Amino acid sequence: MSDAWTERYDEEAGPLVRLYAMTGGRARTRDGAERIDLMAVVRATGATPRAPLPPEQHDLLALCGEAPRTVADLASDSGLPLGVARVLLGDLTARDLLRITPADPAPGSSRPDAHLLREVINGLRAL
Repeated sequence: MSDAWTERYDEEAGPLVRLYAMTGGRARTRDGAERIDLMAVVRATGATPRAPLPPEQHDLLALCGEAPRTVADLASDSGLPLGVARVLLGDLTARDLLRITPADPAPGSSRPDAHLLREVINGLRAL
């Protein structure tokens, strides 16, 4: 597997391909889907791409084909910055090549009470 980011970076010149070029200047997916959670699990659908994929998307799809992975792991393993990986994963999902499911919360866990969080913030500010 190639390291997409390091192949396009030169120590003296800087990035050889700007990050916005990989995403077409976008910070979100084409369909405007909500931001993809770091711990969401990404799985390949097994579908074959109908058109050739850019190298970064090809690498992400290959990583997902090995086993389900979290978004954070995919960004790290591909060498892509997280924001770029999120956009590219969203594009692959829109093409029905990937499926992204939210991470399961820990058993018995729930979101903290908003009142409790405000009290914690107020306590920290008082320090």
